[in-house]
Amino acid sequence: MMPFKIALAGIGKIARDQHVPALAASADWELAATVSRHGTVEGVEAFDDFDTMLQARPDITVVSLCMPPVPRFDYAKAAIRAGRHVMLEKPPGATLSECHALEALARKAGVSIYASWHSREAAMVAPAKAWLAGKRLKSLVVTWKEDVRKWHPGQTWIWQAGGLGVFDPGINALSIVTEILADPIHVSASELLVPENCETPIAANLRFSHPHGAEVSAELDFRKEGDQFWNIAIETDQGSLVLSEGGATLSINGVVQSAATHDNALQGEYPRLYARMARLVRAGAIDMDLAPMAHVADAFLLGKRITVEAFVE
Repeated sequence: MMPFKIALAGIGKIARDQHVPALAASADWELAATVSRHGTVEGVEAFDDFDTMLQARPDITVVSLCMPPVPRFDYAKAAIRAGRHVMLEKPPGATLSECHALEALARKAGVSIYASWHSREAAMVAPAKAWLAGKRLKSLVVTWKEDVRKWHPGQTWIWQAGGLGVFDPGINALSIVTEILADPIHVSASELLVPENCETPIAANLRFSHPHGAEVSAELDFRKEGDQFWNIAIETDQGSLVLSEGGATLSINGVVQSAATHDNALQGEYPRLYARMARLVRAGAIDMDLAPMAHVADAFLLGKRITVEAFVE
């Protein structure tokens, strides 16, 4: 089977670190072009204008959009109208409304669109979901703390309206929670800590309502120096579970589980994302699950804003 020709738009850190290696390792894909004002990939045709690429390369059937969320809508709309399938880096857009609009456009055009959530593809997320099935949730605590200076150096768009601030990493936790829980939850209270020189929060504390009364909360912080924490701790009526390292490690009742005992043939989050995108394209299907983004929107709507000292890169 011939690989799909794909273009990457937005050649920044996430594209270089994750998308390019995942595509290079996959028999499903051929990276045929890039679009960026600054970045390129050696040996791949480079464009600095998206519309020019679409016109020049009708053989490219899929585009993967890796730029920040605010400009992504216009790129996705242009790709869909040109008859291309679209893969969206997380978060899939700057607003829920534009994501719904993109899905409607894709359905009308008969192309696939995929709102990808890479943390759902972490090695131990599926085993955690399987273990939780049939158990009664008593509590769930998200602790998601990382150093923005380390992981997002110089990315000032994060602090601008539409950039999400601490929810840029925090939405990864929400994507896991919405994947592994059997019952839907919703934000019931939100506290947003916003630096005096920024438009988006640097930390947030959330509480959620669970249909059966479980205590659910999340603490997100972009100021963590030293050890980084991406943990989800769960108590059930039949024991406890801890997902750590962003879903890469799973402990059940204090016993660390081995990934080798689970069906996880593809190693790595982004290879699994691209394998799913290939299946969607072949099936002419759409995956636009926006549950994680809905929680972020609700957090902003309910958020009690607290001004904190200015953020300095």
